[in-house]
Formats: sequence, structure tokens, C-alpha cells
Amino acid sequence: MNFYPEGKNPTLAKSFESIEELKECMVQKTVIESKVLLCDREHNLHVDLGVVRGVIPRNEGALGIEEGEVRDIALISKVNKSVCFIIIGFQRDAFSNVSAILSRRAVQLQCKKEYIDNLKPGDIIDAAVTHLEKFGAFIDIGAGINALIPIDMLSVSRISHPNQRLFEGQSIKTVLRKREPTKLTFSLKELLGTWEENAAFFTAGETVTGTVRSIEEYGIFVELMPNLAGLAEPQENLVIGQQVAVYIKSVIPSKMKIKLVIVEAFEACSIPQELTYFCSDSHIDIWRYTPELCPKEIITDFNDVD
Repeated sequence: MNFYPEGKNPTLAKSFESIEELKECMVQKTVIESKVLLCDREHNLHVDLGVVRGVIPRNEGALGIEEGEVRDIALISKVNKSVCFIIIGFQRDAFSNVSAILSRRAVQLQCKKEYIDNLKPGDIIDAAVTHLEKFGAFIDIGAGINALIPIDMLSVSRISHPNQRLFEGQSIKTVLRKREPTKLTFSLKELLGTWEENAAFFTAGETVTGTVRSIEEYGIFVELMPNLAGLAEPQENLVIGQQVAVYIKSVIPSKMKIKLVIVEAFEACSIPQELTYFCSDSHIDIWRYTPELCPKEIITDFNDVD
């Protein structure tokens, strides 16, 4: 079966009208999704299945919980969010109320064995941003299994926090950068285009909008696209993150430079710009950012990852 980030496949969301339907899903080991209603004192997750309530016991809530490798906050944080699971049984309480016993862990084990364990560096997959930290973006790469995109792999243009590039809940494409025994590291920048691909959107003499990313004594670096920035002359009263209108003086591929003049400054922008992907393949071996004539080389070789 295909595995998706949780909440990104509407066909898995189901509401049942009979116990018989639930029993059939249990026999077929059908993967289902539903929003978590609450996380109780024992950190069991409760979901609404329509005809009955479903319960994901704590030790079935996620890979690593039972082993002590994952903290309970990974369960608590799922309240009001979609999770995937299969039905593994039923129970009846003292008042004869029936509830379904569910396992999210079983779906994650299947996802890991059939999908994630087979990924190779350079493979491009769909993912969803789960939360952002200063050092990078955590992503759901399938069935609620998390991996990390470090902040320096989000784009060529430098940012001070991942929220300047992504937002929580966002669906993205990402490429496996490195596989280690205990973790996978992903990257985004190789999918956002080379210098020439990005520079092709801009022409000398145009005035366009950009974002201030770095303020140095010798000039202001302005991001035009996530993988493209230009340098403007020093100017006072600007702050990082501020939106500016810039006049493009020149575009120089051989030096990989765009010279800018800041025309006007606006307020800082809190919403990341929409991503433009330049790769439609499912795998890449080598990505060369720099133009051929440029003496400086920026290359990612996915066949030779340290």
C-alpha cells in the first residue's frame, strides 16, 4: 500500500455505522484515520469512529514509546490532529459499552518496513511539516514517522528560523540527504532550483519585491527566491525579514551575482512565500547549483554523502 503523512490522505478518514463494518476492517487490517478527541491521564488516545469510540493504548500510540525512545509528548501533541491506525480488537466496559482497540504503532511498523527502510539518498518524497524548531523543520514522512530537515538544508538563501521558509501543516516535497542507523536527514534546497533556474525569472532593469536576509557592513543581502539572493548597497533603518522593493542593476552568471538597489522598504512579512519546485523526478543523483562558468562550485552528490 501507499503511505502518506497523517492527515494528507482524505480517503483514509472513515465514520462507521455498524460494528460489523469495524470487524471487517479489523479482518482486512484496513488503515483508518481519525482526529484525536483527547489524550487521557494514562496517555491513551481516544478517537471517534462513529458507531463507537476507539482507543489507542499508550504503548500502541507510536514507535519507540514502549521502548522509551520516544517521549509521551509525542502522544499529547496529537490531540485534535489526524492519526492513522488499524483495529486490533474490541473491549466492553463495566456498563457494557463497546470500544475498539486501535494500533498506530502497527501502521508505523508496516510503513517503516515496506516504505521508509527502502528509501535511498536522492529519493524524493512527499512529506508534511509537523513542527518547527530553530535548528530545523520536523516532517512527517509517512504514517506519523518524523524526520528532520536541518535549517541549512531548507534553502540556499540563509534564514534565521525555519518559520521564514515553512509553516506547520504544510505539504512539501523533500529529498533524502543522508541515511544513518537511527535517523534519516532530509533536504529541501536541491528541489528549489539552481542559480540559473532561479535567475531566469529576473532581468536587469526590473523592480521586484524581496526580503532582507542579512545586513552586513558592505551591503544588504536580499532574497528574491529561496535559492536566490542579491546584494544591495548599505542602507540604514532596515531589519532582517523586512520586505523591500529592489531595482535590478545587473545579473552576472559567471560570478553568480545579482546587483540590487533598494527602492523602498515595507513591513516584515510573517507568511513564507510559496515554494517553487524545479524537479519533477522521483530521484536525483547529483545537483549542481552553480553555473558552469562560475569558479565557485556548490554541488550535492547523493551517491557520496558523508
